[in-house]
This record gives sequence, C-alpha cells and structure tokens, in this order.
Amino acid sequence: MRKPYISWALYGTTLTFVAAILYLLGVAMAIPRRLIMPDSEWALTINTMLVWYSGIPLVAGLSFIAIDLFLILPSIKRHREFRFVPVENQMVTVVLTAYNDESAAADSVRDFLSHPKVKRVIFISNNSKDQTIERASEAGATAYNEDLQGYGACVCRALHEGLNYEDTELTLLSEGDMTFRAYDIDKFLSYLPHADIVCGSRTNDLLQERDTQLTTFMHYGNFFVSKLLEAKHIGRCTLSDVGTTYKLCRNSSLRQLLPLLSPNVGLEFNPYFLDKAIASGLILVECPITFHPRAGKSKGGSVNNRIAFRLGLRMILGILCGWNEKRR
Repeated sequence: MRKPYISWALYGTTLTFVAAILYLLGVAMAIPRRLIMPDSEWALTINTMLVWYSGIPLVAGLSFIAIDLFLILPSIKRHREFRFVPVENQMVTVVLTAYNDESAAADSVRDFLSHPKVKRVIFISNNSKDQTIERASEAGATAYNEDLQGYGACVCRALHEGLNYEDTELTLLSEGDMTFRAYDIDKFLSYLPHADIVCGSRTNDLLQERDTQLTTFMHYGNFFVSKLLEAKHIGRCTLSDVGTTYKLCRNSSLRQLLPLLSPNVGLEFNPYFLDKAIASGLILVECPITFHPRAGKSKGGSVNNRIAFRLGLRMILGILCGWNEKRR
C-alpha cells in the first residue's frame, strides 16, 4: 500500500467545478431577477455575490491543481520506471458475472470459449430468478451462484473463483450480457506487459456499436468521474472509463488486491476497484475496447440517466470522502 498523500489536484478540481456552478447560477439568475424583481436590493446582492465570490473557489482550486502539476508530478515522473514484464503463459481464465441474463448467458459463454487463449469460463450468477445459471452451464461454463446480493459481492466471488486455477496466470473479468466480446482479449494481452491490470475503455465512439446503453450523458459523466479519480492519483494513472467491468488481471496482483476489497460495495464497485488498486501500488493501463448493445434489460446504473446520475454521485463521494464498505 502506498503512503497516503494529499491529492491537491483532486480537491482543486472539485473547487474549480464548484466555482463554475456558482458562476453559472449567478449568470442564470440575472435574467429572471431583472424581469421579476428589478428593484429588489437583496436579489441583486445575492446575484452579485454568486458571480463575484465564485472567484474564491476558482482561484483556490487552480492553485491546488498547480501544486500537483508543477511541484509533485515532476517528482513522481522522475522516480517512475518503465514497465515491460511479458507473461509466458498467456492462457486466460474468464470469469463472467450476471443477474437475470438468461437471454445472453449461453451466447456470452460460447463467445469467450471460442477464443484460443481462453482455458475455461467461470460463470457467477447473483441469485438470478430466471434460467441464467442453467443456460451458462449448458454452454460449457462452470457456473456458481453467489448468495450475497450485490454487484461487488458477485465480482469478488468471480475473482476468487478465477484464482483457484494454477494452470493460468491471468484472470479476465467481464459480464455475461454480450456487451463485451472475446476478440478484444488480444488487445488486452498486447498491453499486459506494461501493467498489472489492463482495464477496458469504452470511450472511443467509433468502437461503440449503435444503440448501446451508454447514453451521451453517461459517456461524458463517466469521463468526468474518471478524470476526478485520475486527479486523486495524479501521475500514477491515466483514466477515461471507470464504469467498465472488462479487465485482464495478473493473478499475482489479484492476490495482493482482493484482501483489500469489500464485497459490500454496490454498483460503484468498478471505480472502487480502480481506486484500491492504484492506492496499493498496482500499475493500471487502459485499453480501447468495443462496446455492444446488451441482450435483455439493464439492471445496473445504465437503466436511465436519472439512475446513472445518482450512481455517479455515489462514485464522486467515494473518490472524495471514502467508500462505504459496510453492508447497506
């Protein structure tokens, strides 16, 4: 675990964002104030204060960001070593998570089993009410049910199951809903010599199929949260997508990371996973991946923009204030 440090860029970014909101609120207030209360002194005072005093968090925020960029970041880069550690055994154990994905389970399992680098597929159903686990088993996966309800519990169980096999050194985490495809494994393997964990990034528009669950709001909201987490660990990662499950992990790194993860974290588990991994000293590299429409209905943060917004707020609070690792 790295020694904790004050992330000036993280709090500087937050203050700058607050300043922008205050300023825009002040500007937006000017028109209705002139139309409705043109002679109101108190309305004018509030309007003026919002615009002028937004400069205080702006200056403070930019100053904090400058501390990290011009004082701390150069020191981090001077002590950073280039990583190139090839993996001799490139066979992969794939672990898939699912909840009520009966319509996609079999196709997802068959897709991953068809890849020449995949040794086996482990399928974890999180108390599905349909025939998800049966369909996965019929398609050739080793399927289990995780009794503890929740996304974090399902992912932790999947990663633990992947570590049970000594004939592979790599565990690939994905979902059993056909949003991710096996042919991207080759990309992951090409990036792996540089990292402990390779994370998929869905932010390239040209790699997104039409009609995916990733709306424009989710796309850019996810990008914003990614940069907030990057600011927290400035100089130690470059992030553009904190919401994707698709990851290739060295088993040696997973054994270091898993004891630090709580299965009680919910749908915000993916940025929580990244935050814990970076803080523990693991090297993360992103890889551009394709993204496809899911089969069936979404049950997570991609149901609609309202739910995605609430999930995004939980992610931001986790990054800023710490993650809620207790059972909710």
